[in-house]
Amino acid sequence: MVDDVVFGTTLITALASGVTGGVFFGFSTFIMKALARLPAESGIATMQSINIVVVNPWFMTPFIGTAAASAVLVVAALLGRGDIETPFLVAGPVLYLVGTFRVTVAFNVPRNNALAAVEAASAGTSAFARSANRPRGRRER
Repeated sequence: MVDDVVFGTTLITALASGVTGGVFFGFSTFIMKALARLPAESGIATMQSINIVVVNPWFMTPFIGTAAASAVLVVAALLGRGDIETPFLVAGPVLYLVGTFRVTVAFNVPRNNALAAVEAASAGTSAFARSANRPRGRRER
């Protein structure tokens, strides 16, 4: 019975991780590139709109649900019998929790909150857009 629950949770977590990864892949590979091609005011306004509409059950359920299920899987694996799959049952969820959930909450959400406070049509949007797109640690010349 417990093995069936762990298997089912692992399967659902893997599928939801794939969904979340697909969203992030698309966002990184073409959505951000398309936004960068727009004038700063349009790109900022579009990104502000994306940040509003992304908070919906179709995204938040797999994003937050996978984090919760990952935590459950780590606990289940650590309390398990030390089977051969235990390291994988710990590694996968930890990678999601750190590489996806924590990075988003610690870095992307604060940047999105700062972006929400910017008036898209204001004179300072170009400077904000340049600073947001500049790699960390490099100064503008």
